[in-house]
Amino acid sequence: MPAVTPRPEATPRPSARILLADAQDRVLLFRGLSQLKNPRHAWFTPGGGVRPGEPLPAAAARELLEETGITLPPAAFGPVVAVSSGHWTSAEGTLYFARDSYFFVRVPEAVVDISGMEQLERSLFDTYRWWPLADLRRTADALVPPALPALLGPLLAGTRPTTPVTLPWHLLEPAEQ
Repeated sequence: MPAVTPRPEATPRPSARILLADAQDRVLLFRGLSQLKNPRHAWFTPGGGVRPGEPLPAAAARELLEETGITLPPAAFGPVVAVSSGHWTSAEGTLYFARDSYFFVRVPEAVVDISGMEQLERSLFDTYRWWPLADLRRTADALVPPALPALLGPLLAGTRPTTPVTLPWHLLEPAEQ
């Protein structure tokens, strides 16, 4: 899969995303509204933007705490297991070039507490769900990343890639819109 080249006018926006699995091999996803033109909603992993100078594992730990109330040290995240990159345009018209870095982490049991979410996050997500892999494989709902079920199969079975898997971007590139 060819790498996406950032457009010169695009603002870089790296993100740390978390593939969070529980002891029952379910993965936590948040439903985002109006993130894709069609369908109306999509399911996203926890995670978000990396602050300037912030290491990816530290961003993952911060985002996980903000969005779920789950506290894990940055060392718990291990290496990046997948990446995806592409362009997107904000509601205000700013063109961004995102590079999403995905971490896989297990928790023995998790109670989700969304009270730490920022106001913007609260406006974008309306619910969350712990998904079994079988449900992810058969859902007609949009998943971000779309290749999530294929990526999760080996991870849940205990196999991590030796280098990050490159996943296709989930939105059309600006020239394709």
